[in-house]
Amino acid sequence: MSAFSAGDLMTAVLWIAVTLAFYLLARRIQGAAGGTPLANLVLLGAAPIIALIYVADIELNAYMQGGKVLLWLVGPATVAIAVPLYRNFARVRSALLPMSVSLVVGSSVAVLSALLIGEAMGASVETIRALAPKSVSTPIAMGIAEEIGGYPSLAAAFVIFTGIVGAVFGAGFFTLVRIRDARARGFAMGIAAHGIGTASIFREGEVQGTFSGVAMALNGIITALVLPLLWLAFA
Repeated sequence: MSAFSAGDLMTAVLWIAVTLAFYLLARRIQGAAGGTPLANLVLLGAAPIIALIYVADIELNAYMQGGKVLLWLVGPATVAIAVPLYRNFARVRSALLPMSVSLVVGSSVAVLSALLIGEAMGASVETIRALAPKSVSTPIAMGIAEEIGGYPSLAAAFVIFTGIVGAVFGAGFFTLVRIRDARARGFAMGIAAHGIGTASIFREGEVQGTFSGVAMALNGIITALVLPLLWLAFA
């Protein structure tokens, strides 16, 4: 991380404090709502910050003085998923075959559904290209979008929206269609809703969170490797 000037440091501290304040408020709201997925922390925490930046006409770069500090913490948080993975490694290893099949199908459906939705809504080619990697984590999606000629910033927005929708409605949908196996619920969430969904499904249990984390990582790898090649081959 680059060094801060005194002014940058004050701005970073201010926006970190604002972000944490809204996060704590979101947690209180979620607790008061009984932990329902509808009270998603990302949605409740991010929405007022976005509104504040928009209403007060604040430069995004000013917020990112603190935002990039918090963004850096995503790395250690992601690596921390290795701890429950270690504890549940035997379960993961025993499910390698069904996970492999699910990964191929899930990744294909994630990309195909994005293309069909974009086409049905009459989106531009660049928008569809940004929408295609919607089910992988933000940095990977932005890289893929740039590689295939989409808008990276728009890809990031689609990823966050997809994650929030998955986190809010995913568990309820699994219950509705009678998916009760903890491994299946977690793996499906990780493929469809990446990190935001993984954080949400961890509330159900460690097994669900572990399989979701594995799915998120594998889906990111396979999508980053295959999608640009397929796009170039059929473009």
